[in-house]
Amino acid sequence: MQEYIEFFQQNMILSLVWVGLLVAFIMNLMKSATAAYKEINVNQLTHLMNRENGVVVDIRTKDEFKKGHITDSLHILPSEIKAGNFGSLENHKSDPIIVVCKTGQNAQESANLLAQAGFEKVSLLKNGLTAWNEANLPLVRGKK
Repeated sequence: MQEYIEFFQQNMILSLVWVGLLVAFIMNLMKSATAAYKEINVNQLTHLMNRENGVVVDIRTKDEFKKGHITDSLHILPSEIKAGNFGSLENHKSDPIIVVCKTGQNAQESANLLAQAGFEKVSLLKNGLTAWNEANLPLVRGKK
């Protein structure tokens, strides 16, 4: 045990970096375990859309949505979700809901809010439309 204490004292910065990484890893695991949604990949998304009546909710800006979005996706801004204005999404409470943003980072809060609002099967596209584009899947361009 004395050797560990000596190592820690002699390599304080390295030891603190390792402790910091460990804490960040544990926090990430806890966040994933307590999230009200699950992360899915593009293959799972296409399966949900094609076989389980999945509804894609695109939370990007109106301009980003017009530049390209997944077929049949609904455009709902995060501010509308926070305010509880779900529009036509209300009709899909028991259907799979897949929240999409550009990279998958901004959609986390919206996905949690939808789950808290009573939507039963909320998912988040991991890496967002970036992953969709990398898989060379089609986007609809222009106004929907």
